[in-house]
Amino acid sequence: MTANERRAEIMRILKYRQRETMSQLAHEVGVSIRTIRNDVTILTSSYPLDTKRGKGGSVILEEWYQSNKVILTNKQQYVLIKLMEKVDEAEEKKSLIELLSMHGSPSVRKQFTAGRKRSSK
Repeated sequence: MTANERRAEIMRILKYRQRETMSQLAHEVGVSIRTIRNDVTILTSSYPLDTKRGKGGSVILEEWYQSNKVILTNKQQYVLIKLMEKVDEAEEKKSLIELLSMHGSPSVRKQFTAGRKRSSK
């Protein structure tokens, strides 16, 4: 994952949750807390991010910020996964996988990205 991809993932998480600890971001993205701190510093020049230190500290995306990128809720992800189990046509399954890969939570994205890599071998 490149630095730009990692920063896009951090923003995707924050757009969905509004607030997250640096340690949780580091865990989900697979880098050190120091790397997350550096990324957040860079991202603050383009996005309305705030940081809180100490107990309960976190990275916060200002509530007023509106993104044009749709992020699926857990319920929406569940429905798409269930629908995929019932779809027989390959192109329709592919479209559902693309939706989940682009707009799903990190764990769902990882699941479907890994599945595509295995099936292409």
